[in-house]
Amino acid sequence: MKRIVVLTGAGISAESGLKTFRDSDGLWEGYNIEDVATPEAWERDPALVQDFYNQRRKSVLTAEPNAAHYALAKLEEQYDVTIITQNIDDLHERAGSTNVVHLHGIITHSQSSIKANLTYPIDGWELKMGEICELGSQLRAHVVWFGEAVPMIETAARLCSKAELFILVGTSLAVYPAAGLINYVPREVTRYIIDPNIPTAANRRIVEMPYKATIGVPMLVDELMGNS
Repeated sequence: MKRIVVLTGAGISAESGLKTFRDSDGLWEGYNIEDVATPEAWERDPALVQDFYNQRRKSVLTAEPNAAHYALAKLEEQYDVTIITQNIDDLHERAGSTNVVHLHGIITHSQSSIKANLTYPIDGWELKMGEICELGSQLRAHVVWFGEAVPMIETAARLCSKAELFILVGTSLAVYPAAGLINYVPREVTRYIIDPNIPTAANRRIVEMPYKATIGVPMLVDELMGNS
């Protein structure tokens, strides 16, 4: 089957009611990014950071996948689909997608404070202070913070380099290193960009679809499945 790689960003989750990572005022859910999404914030006030992600997790667990998530899952009926997402929610998985790479972690899991690749699923929405990993360190949200390495970026780049079709959904291509992944897609491969505000990505093989994810993704999936 033809290999499709999809890169999704905050725009697809926003239509399920989840706030985008960084609003126009630079805040995330009313917080300065520096206060909740850096290793330094965790060192300063781990209880605040823990509570922040507990509340985000609660929001994720009550949110539902939308038409765009379900359409991408349906695409697996006729294509070899890999989704690379910048989002920390599990909506792709809940919609039925089976091959999802989380660049920035997934909030429904915890990780060791001293060994990032030591992770555990969280039962429910709350991760408490005092809950520790098998090495004895405090558990925190399995989320990549500013100033931390993005461990899956090399895997994602390799996947993009093997794409036979590339779809970009709901991202402004503003957050690096994820924004650079489009450059790993072979030059001859067609790139579809679905977003109300098409980001700048100079390439003659780009098909622009200036729609919200819930409109543009089902439209493209219907087209691809009719033409496969």
